[in-house]
Amino acid sequence: MTDRTVRLGIIGLGAQGGYYAGFLSRGRVPNVQLAAICDTDESKRAVADGYGVPFFTDYHDLLASGAVDAVVTTIPHYLHPEVAIAALDAGLHVLVEKPIGVYTKQARALLDHAAEVSDRTTAVMFNQRTNPLYIDLRNLIQSGELGKLRHTSWIITTWWRPQGYYDQSAWRATWGGEGGGVLVNQAPHQLDLWQWLCGVPKSVFAKLAFGFRRDIAVEDEVTALVDFGDGATGTFTTATHDLAGTDRLEILFDAGKIVVDDSKTVTITRLSAPEQEISAGMDLATVRGIFTGETDTSAFMSVSTRSYESPWSDQHPAVLQNFAANILDGEPLVAPVDDGIHGVRLANAIHLSGWTGEEVSITDFDEERYLTELNRRIADEGQFPLRGEG
Repeated sequence: MTDRTVRLGIIGLGAQGGYYAGFLSRGRVPNVQLAAICDTDESKRAVADGYGVPFFTDYHDLLASGAVDAVVTTIPHYLHPEVAIAALDAGLHVLVEKPIGVYTKQARALLDHAAEVSDRTTAVMFNQRTNPLYIDLRNLIQSGELGKLRHTSWIITTWWRPQGYYDQSAWRATWGGEGGGVLVNQAPHQLDLWQWLCGVPKSVFAKLAFGFRRDIAVEDEVTALVDFGDGATGTFTTATHDLAGTDRLEILFDAGKIVVDDSKTVTITRLSAPEQEISAGMDLATVRGIFTGETDTSAFMSVSTRSYESPWSDQHPAVLQNFAANILDGEPLVAPVDDGIHGVRLANAIHLSGWTGEEVSITDFDEERYLTELNRRIADEGQFPLRGEG
């Protein structure tokens, strides 16, 4: 590590790892240098040679090489905690791809280990937290201007995947190989953003469809109802079989409402007072005027709309730049690894509710029961080892 540059090793050169290597080699992240690549596929050595960096087929050898200051884990989900812990033990900083684990027990093992070696930076790749749209919304919500949360819903069905996508690998869309379907593979960013904006729910009741529109073992459609406490509720709907797709987030507060369409356009309604106060002070003539369109609502409600440019190509470099800045200068992390467990726990709780037909506590989540149910499904597949210690 130079004074101003972090040497990064990529562990796993699949599509995601290749994406990292590409933008790093083009200098997209000034404070990060591509320094090494690791993959179990020897044929990928040629890629590393093309970038002029050393190649390893065993990640332990990379960690011990002295060639890198930090690593990013672009590998199958189940391996994220194992490799991250080994990297921390080797004295390296770690950026963990989402999700930080498949089940909370292994995710918690990573968090506990990271806390023991706090001189090393451990972060998670929640790249959508760098989207100016969601940053602005979080700041608005935390300011308290709109009051208390009352209800929220997110329909995110822009994850269409054809059958061929699932057929390309034997491990894909399996309990033992991937750990789940749309909740684990496609929707973790929304599960993170939803809680980053609205808070962590207390419980969830969910209806899941397993292999509903695709020949797979795991969930391809999810409808979840969450309880945030204090009367606030939320619904989360996602699927991989909606070719048209919808991305719409609504958040209702005492004194306003936020609507986000396609993660690009935000409509914010601000009330002049909390809705109950407006209701209590409104006469019937005004109410009739609202229903007929004759009442001027500007006295108690204003609406503004703003469109944002899509920052997709900047998001991953932005998280990496922040990760390196934390290592070099102590800049606060956009997504510290501790935040990663919230999405894992919510996905686990949704799975458990779907499997059992019960409302599941998130506050007192029974991770042993979840792991038992997960292993039952892995055993039924008969292709993968059971999961235990993280």
